[in-house]
Amino acid sequence: MDLRARAAELDATDPLGECRDLFVPAGAGHDAVVAYLDGNSLGRPLRASAERINRLVTHDWGTRLIRSWDEQWMDLPMRLGDRIGSVCLGAVAGQTVVADSTTVLLYKLLRAAVAAASPERPEIVLDSENFPTDRYVAEGVAAETGAELVWLHPDPATGVTVEDVAGAVGPRTGVVLLSHVAYKSAWIADLPEITRVVHEVGGLVLWDLCHSAGVLPVGLDAAGVDLAVGCTYKFLGGGPGAPAFAYVAAQHQGSIRQPIQGWMGHARVFEMGASYEAGEGMRAWISGTPPVLGMVAMEDTVDLIESVGLEAVTAKAVALGDFVVAAVDARLAASGVRVASPRDPGRRGGHVTLAHPRSREVCAQLWGEGVIPDFREPDGIRLGLSPLSTSFAEVAEALLRIEELLG
Repeated sequence: MDLRARAAELDATDPLGECRDLFVPAGAGHDAVVAYLDGNSLGRPLRASAERINRLVTHDWGTRLIRSWDEQWMDLPMRLGDRIGSVCLGAVAGQTVVADSTTVLLYKLLRAAVAAASPERPEIVLDSENFPTDRYVAEGVAAETGAELVWLHPDPATGVTVEDVAGAVGPRTGVVLLSHVAYKSAWIADLPEITRVVHEVGGLVLWDLCHSAGVLPVGLDAAGVDLAVGCTYKFLGGGPGAPAFAYVAAQHQGSIRQPIQGWMGHARVFEMGASYEAGEGMRAWISGTPPVLGMVAMEDTVDLIESVGLEAVTAKAVALGDFVVAAVDARLAASGVRVASPRDPGRRGGHVTLAHPRSREVCAQLWGEGVIPDFREPDGIRLGLSPLSTSFAEVAEALLRIEELLG
């Protein structure tokens, strides 16, 4: 298999190929990036976002100053949340807000869900392969509330299945906390069916969408999802440290209340009242002053996703993943590389993890050469395939260099 020739063919017919020119160039000279395959950890910035941030500093902040709060910033968390909900999550307006970090929002949603559950439902169901933040937050909430953790132990090469969940939930289940796409293997959990199974026993579901928002269809409303959270600095282009989003289904907004009551979540923010009165809808889930600087860049990425269509983004992610799998089978398997992600594109998210005993050493070498995947314990090279910014040629160069280093 001639990887460079095949990559050139795929790039020439890529419907999203022109999108690559919309991103800030990734260095030059000795700083040049040959292949950036870590967009599922930190997405590349759009040129439009650089311009938007500059306008924010010089005009919205520099000229309008405090007036910008009244003119646009006070409503930005809800307005941007509704845009993400509509374009990426399958959520109608009034259910999504951009607020704190992923960790803080996970805590808010999980702590609120545990508080809303009846005393007869003390169990939090979660899996041992989930991202550390999810597991650590759940441990903290359990210690704080007396809730009981029920652990699932899925196959690391795949992920949590409907059968896993069905065997663990029951009349004591309060909340089930899972990731839609597994951060190591890229396994896509069956969100609609798992949600249905949990609801059948009377529990709530909290989905982590960090590795699916902006690259895969989610369909929160259609699946009847209760709660969800996701970051914005991967496929949504928010930049380093950009705030996360929270989704609370409309049916729960009157009964589930967040645990961190701050002045920006008050019904009348500038009244400075003696006691807290929750704001209407998703405003109630804001605590402190919204991180405006961290919000502006994601607006351009959401606009771009809407313009090309989420279906096209997903199709490109599938094609990139299939290219990696085919290349491993044709060339890298001979060097002992195996695919540690689902081969079925219907079960694989926007990255492919390759496994080899020398992965840590290889990743370190690649970074020094401007080829940037990331390493995941114990032996994984994770190739993040961001459909809007990643070319097949980049992927081919990375795979060829991995083959050389292991050969």
